[in-house]
Amino acid sequence: MNKAETWSMIHRQRAALADDLRGLSDEQWDAASLCDGWSVRDVVAHMTASAKITVPSFFGKLISSGFSFDKLQRKDIAVERGDSPADALARFREQITSTSHPPGPTDSWLGEAVIHAEDIRRPLGITHDYPTEATVQVAEFYKGSNLIVGAKKRIEGLHLQATDSDFSHGEGPDVKGPTIALVLAMTGRKAALVDLDGDGVATLESR
Repeated sequence: MNKAETWSMIHRQRAALADDLRGLSDEQWDAASLCDGWSVRDVVAHMTASAKITVPSFFGKLISSGFSFDKLQRKDIAVERGDSPADALARFREQITSTSHPPGPTDSWLGEAVIHAEDIRRPLGITHDYPTEATVQVAEFYKGSNLIVGAKKRIEGLHLQATDSDFSHGEGPDVKGPTIALVLAMTGRKAALVDLDGDGVATLESR
């Protein structure tokens, strides 16, 4: 997908997630996501903040947070959580078609839209049929990136093979499964390992 198509896909995935969030109970909003220490509501708030921020404002916020990326995120989440789950969802909906973002390539924001959506959906037992072109594009991006999540290092020396697309990468012990599960595993989500098979799964789990 070109840049315009990628942003269109990001917007569609945000909209689909917003629809899934609409009927959640307060307990579900407070449930733990796949992101350590973050609730479902925290992840939604983070996605909202990422869709509102610009490159210049990111650096301004980073400076005011003492150059601590974690502190910057915590401050933004505290704001975008809103006064209630309904407020958090409304804030997220307002940013569905936004193309604002922190520094980074467009593919990383597609990755955020897909991966953070799974960070929310999986613990809640919500399933979603992600477009193959989206999951493959995200997998192709992360296989060569150590930005923030260190995916390239995590999958080094392993052969990743999707069972639902033509995505394949690397040499070594096999790790096979759905593309979305490979994406989640290469970005550090252990919950996806149950969907993977092969001699390399244990190595991936250890990393």
